[in-house]
Amino acid sequence: MHIGILTLYLSIGGADSLKDKRQAIRSLTARLRERFNVSASEVGDLDIWRRATVGVAVVTNDSRFANQVLSQVVNHVENDPRAQLEDYTLEILAAGENMTSAAALDSEPDVSDWFPG
Repeated sequence: MHIGILTLYLSIGGADSLKDKRQAIRSLTARLRERFNVSASEVGDLDIWRRATVGVAVVTNDSRFANQVLSQVVNHVENDPRAQLEDYTLEILAAGENMTSAAALDSEPDVSDWFPG
């Protein structure tokens, strides 16, 4: 299994309020999800009107395919009038079958400290 992670650093030129910014980002992320079958969400710079950090992820069995899809996402965002792409990072992580042992699958994880009492 391969996980492609793309972080987009965007400038939102026409945003004069958080409402304007969120409308542009919501529209952009919905379009990315629809067109490229990826997960996309605003992940940083949440309270800054004219900047946004968007995370995009894809899971596949082929690292080349993950790279290809995320490269197409970058090209799409570069040509999108809602935001200007300032920078991006792209990572492809490999998760092999041997990373999860059968013993780990048989036992329940201790999640007692994950949630407040």
